[in-house]
Amino acid sequence: MEGDIFSGVGNSTQVDGKVLQTFQKSFVQVQNILDQNRLLINEINQNHESKIPDNLTRNVGLIRELNNNIRRVADLYADLSSSFSKSAEASSEGESSGTMKSDGKVGQKRIRPG
Repeated sequence: MEGDIFSGVGNSTQVDGKVLQTFQKSFVQVQNILDQNRLLINEINQNHESKIPDNLTRNVGLIRELNNNIRRVADLYADLSSSFSKSAEASSEGESSGTMKSDGKVGQKRIRPG
């Protein structure tokens, strides 16, 4: 499934491969962190239910780790958003001088008056 993240991008849309790789790498990192969070939450719940003092004390560290992971996910999404915006800006700048046709050739964009 990891390789299919951007399979919805149409053939006529030209997307920079490096940008795609960056997005995919970030999404894989996010998924790994979320998987780790699921394990942390399960352990935190088990420790809480046990009511054993050592387990409850351990939860303090686990909750800190969970909070740090959530912060990392938010940072990764912020970076993705920034990268996407820059990519979209670069794409629209490229379209202002010409358009990419489905055959891969660049044609001049017609500008309507008024």
